[in-house]
Amino acid sequence: MDCKFIPGSFETLAPHWREIQHNPGGSPVFTTPGWMQIWWQHFGSGAELLLGAVECQGTVIGIAPLRVKDGVASFIGSADVSDYLDFVVEQGKEESFFGVFLDELVKRGIRQLDLESLRPDSTALTSLAAFAGKRGWQVSRKQSGVTVALDLPATWEGYLDTLTTKQRHELRRKERRLSEMGELKVRASDAAGADMDIFLKLFRDSRQDKKDFMTPAMEAFFRSLAATLSAQGILKLKIMELDSLPVAAVLCFDYHNRIYLYNSGYDPGYAWLSVGLLSKVLCIKESIRIGREKFDFLSGAEVYKYRLGGQELPLFHCRMSLEENHGGGM
Repeated sequence: MDCKFIPGSFETLAPHWREIQHNPGGSPVFTTPGWMQIWWQHFGSGAELLLGAVECQGTVIGIAPLRVKDGVASFIGSADVSDYLDFVVEQGKEESFFGVFLDELVKRGIRQLDLESLRPDSTALTSLAAFAGKRGWQVSRKQSGVTVALDLPATWEGYLDTLTTKQRHELRRKERRLSEMGELKVRASDAAGADMDIFLKLFRDSRQDKKDFMTPAMEAFFRSLAATLSAQGILKLKIMELDSLPVAAVLCFDYHNRIYLYNSGYDPGYAWLSVGLLSKVLCIKESIRIGREKFDFLSGAEVYKYRLGGQELPLFHCRMSLEENHGGGM
C-alpha cells in the first residue's frame, strides 16, 4: 500500500482528525484537535511541534500528535491535565500507520519516544509497542497510576442496586439531609464569565493542593479549554446551588457516549452536607437520564470513586528507543 507521512497543522488536519475520532473505537477527548491545540498554545513553549498524518492511497488513516524536546518525542499534553493520551488511528490500519510513523522518526533523527497517560487499550500499547519491538526498538513500560470508571445502567434505581447496602443507605441519607436544608438546584452552564469564576473559586477553596495547582497559567488554560470545548458542545459545567448560593460545581466532558468527570470544587463551609460528593452523584444521575453508557472518574484512586461503584484500570508510561546504528527499517 502506498502510504506517506504528511506534516500538517491543527487547522489543516482537524477535519481528518475528527472524522477518524468519530469512527467506532474513537480516541479519548484529551486527544481531540481542540484539546491538544489549547494545550500546545499554553504549555508547548520550548518544544518543537511534530504534528502530521499518515495518508494511504489518498486517505488519511491516522494522526501523530507529538512534540519534540531534546531529541525525545512525546504526546502533545501532560499527565497533570491530560488523563489519557494516544495516537489517533483508524481501526484496522495500525500496522500501516505505525510503519510509516517509525520510518518518519528515523528520517528525522528521532530515536526516543516517551509516552505517558496510556490506557491498556491505547494504540501505543496494543500496536506500536509490539511493532516497534520487531523493528529493533527497545520498549519498556511501567504502571504510572490508575483510572476509575463506571458502566452506567439504564436507570437510576438500577445504578443504586449496584452499590452495597451500606453505600446505598448512606447515599440516600446524604441526599435527604441536603434536600431538607433548603431549595436545592443544579444548573447547567456554558462555563463562560461569572460561572467560570464560580467554578474556579470553588475549586481553589475546596483543597489546598487544588489551590496550589490552579496557578495563573493553569487558570488561563482552563478558561481557554472551557471556551473552546463548550462551543463544540463537549464541555458541561454543573453548578449546585442551595437557596441560590453556589456550594459545589463539577466540570465534565460529554464525548462519545461517555461522561468524563474532569474536575470539581465545593464550599468547605458546606462540607458537612457532603456537597462535593453529592454534586458528583447528581452528575451520575443526569448521565443515566440522558442515556450515556459510561461515567469516567478519570485518573486517581480517591476512595469515593470506588464507593460510587467505579472499577479500576491501570495507566502506563511507555518509553521506546532505537540505537543510533540501527536503521529501524523492515
